[in-house]
Order: sequence, then structure tokens, then C-alpha cells
Amino acid sequence: MNFPMRWHWIAILLVGYAAWSQWSSRPVSHGPGVLAPTEPVQTPVPAAPSLQRPGYRITPLQSFSLEARVLSAERYRFDRGAELAPVDLALGWGPMSDQAILDRIDISQGHRFYFWHVNEFPIPRRDIETHSANMHMIPATSDIERHLESVRSGEIVRLRGYLVEVQGQDGFTWRSSLTREDTGAGACELVWVEQLEVR
Repeated sequence: MNFPMRWHWIAILLVGYAAWSQWSSRPVSHGPGVLAPTEPVQTPVPAAPSLQRPGYRITPLQSFSLEARVLSAERYRFDRGAELAPVDLALGWGPMSDQAILDRIDISQGHRFYFWHVNEFPIPRRDIETHSANMHMIPATSDIERHLESVRSGEIVRLRGYLVEVQGQDGFTWRSSLTREDTGAGACELVWVEQLEVR
């Protein structure tokens, strides 16, 4: 195979991979209706388990579980938290899991934040704020990490774990919000994910 022909096949493989990657991460569409009706559940930790990551102390603050629709998923590789939480999920429940409402809201993620924009509110602003959140996901196992990295917008996730505080040996700290009522900086949940189901 001569040199130009080799690059021809490499180009074909790259285009094929890009097409497959885009297809495999395409959003999941639904008809109108609430898909995740229940509120997240948060309870005190009676006996805090030991959560392990080399170089970090991870303290459970509350037990946490939820069923929610994925509004957006963002992967991180290079920021300070990437080795702990390689994926952020913007999640919605109640009215924020209804396709008819979400069709009227522009949603994006970046720099560890979740953003939304409307031209006209389909539901009250406070309902958007209290029924959706950006959550930093710390996978408890490599298998859960692989599942998190394949989650697509529109899928329904069920997860169980802990809201946590992280302290690094170098002074780095990262603490979860403990309420769904807050907004802005510091309002994201930092979740140690022990169980994950995706549908």
C-alpha cells in the first residue's frame, strides 16, 4: 500500500468513528408526559462508611437516591475534579422530565455548571430551579464509570449513593450541596454513585 492510499484509509476510519460516536451519543426522544415523577430522597447517614480514593478523604454527608431524566451529560478530562468525577449529569424530575416542557427550554453544560434559557416560561421559574440540578458523579467502581460515560440525554437514570465532601492531600476541597432549593455556584450535588440503572 503506498503512502497516499494509507492516509485515504485512515481518513475513512476517522470519519466512520466520528459518525459512530455521534450516532451512539444521540439524544433519546420521548412523547409528552412526566417520566420521573418522584423527588430525590436524601437521608442522614447513621454510620458513615469509608469511601476510598488515593490521595483523597471522602466523607459521606447524606444518603442519596433519585430517579431522573438526563437533560444533558458532560465529560471532563482535564479540570481539577476530573480524576474524581469524570462526568456531570444535568438531571430533571417532575415537570422537568416532561418532553412537552423541555422542548421549550434550551439546556447546556460547561465548566461544571448547567445552564438553561427560555424565551417564555413553560412552567414557573422556581419549578425549573427546584426540579433540576447539575450533579458531579464520582463512580464507586470502574463499571459504573463506564456506564456514566455512555449515558445519553433523554435517558432515565436511577442511582443510589451518597452526597459527599472531598478533601485532597494538597488542600483541594469539594463539597456537595445538601438541598435542591439552591441555585448558582455551590448548588451542585457531588454524588458518590454506588448503584446505577439506565433506561
